[in-house]
Amino acid sequence: MVEKSERIRYVSLAIILVLTALAGILSDGPSTSFGDLLTIQSSGARLIQDFTAIGIGGAMVNAALVGLLGLGVVYFSSVTLAGPTIAGIFTILGFGFFGKTPLNCIPIMAGVWASARFAGKTMGSYSLIALFGTALGPLVTYIMFEIGLPLPLAIPLGLLGGFTAGAILPAVAGSMLQLHQGYNLYNIGFTCGFIGLFASSALRAADRMENISIVWNTTTHGTLVLLIPAISAALCFVGAISPPVGAKQLYLDIRKLQKLSGRLPTDYFDAVDSGAPWFNMGLLGFCSALFVAVVGAPFNGPVLGGILTVIGFGAFGKSLKNCWPVVLGVCLAVVVFGKDITSPGPILAVLFVTTLAPIAGEFGILAGVAAGFIHLFMVESTAAWHGGLDLYNNGFAGGLTATLVIAILHWYRTNRTKEDFKS
Repeated sequence: MVEKSERIRYVSLAIILVLTALAGILSDGPSTSFGDLLTIQSSGARLIQDFTAIGIGGAMVNAALVGLLGLGVVYFSSVTLAGPTIAGIFTILGFGFFGKTPLNCIPIMAGVWASARFAGKTMGSYSLIALFGTALGPLVTYIMFEIGLPLPLAIPLGLLGGFTAGAILPAVAGSMLQLHQGYNLYNIGFTCGFIGLFASSALRAADRMENISIVWNTTTHGTLVLLIPAISAALCFVGAISPPVGAKQLYLDIRKLQKLSGRLPTDYFDAVDSGAPWFNMGLLGFCSALFVAVVGAPFNGPVLGGILTVIGFGAFGKSLKNCWPVVLGVCLAVVVFGKDITSPGPILAVLFVTTLAPIAGEFGILAGVAAGFIHLFMVESTAAWHGGLDLYNNGFAGGLTATLVIAILHWYRTNRTKEDFKS
């Protein structure tokens, strides 16, 4: 039976998702929005394909549908709607603006479900893999609509490709987690990048892999600009009223969350009994949107996806305290390498580098800055490796960066402790 606090979470998320869809429909009108929604289902989905360039309303409806699909998976899997699953829902909502569609998500989720059945486990055990594994959604769309095969052949092959990717995800994810030891929050993104290497290599061997092209909407639209502040305000409101513990206790709980390292798995809803995780999510949303506005980057699909992912992980590992050092590291790298922070790679790296926030939370500011600095030049290379088939490219690069940085830091701590002991 779902507890009252969890019912509040379901209702809150459902309202946010439905209102997102309604805002999109009102923005462009029903006929245009649903027409663009259909176009999006068969459009390219590899990094970076901004669905808002097709239509604002269609992109918003698509994102909301993907989010509702994720919410449905959590509900019918009988798994708790808490920090990890909320992070998953907000992440797939965000990527519904640039890469994920209901069409390319369902085969991967079905593959994860089949893997759970084969292993004799419940879908709840693999629910997070089902949510985050949709990062490989572009593989489905690419095979169906972009490799030049007749549709009667391409569509079944696309479904089979997605199903197969989903089926092997659980087997690979655990091994990937051991490499970075929980310091990369986007572990499934790391896993999907690894699988994407093999998928893209197979497609290249068959001479069916096209070069990556970028669709990046630079047109400012009021609905997209207001979306993040509206969602952030709603999250702060929910945090303030559920459960009612008083302003002082809420403040103390928010401070408590700032002190946690954020290393996987850190569920903020388990850490405190108040609505502080909701409030933390809202604060991260406001700060992320403010940063984007100050540097002058566009509020387009990929940028919204980045901010919504940051918001989601505000319930599962991210806080203002552990995020800012890694963000600073990327900003320093942008300056050193003379890049434009508003261009696609750097601005997305600024947002998604927060996958490495636990490094700053555990090892301090300097370690976080160093990790963020390294992350920028890593993430600019890794997309080509998997051909843009892994939407969580920053998770893939973050896993590689975290593996390197953590190995060095653990070596230093171990040997420094021995030296101190000898002296």
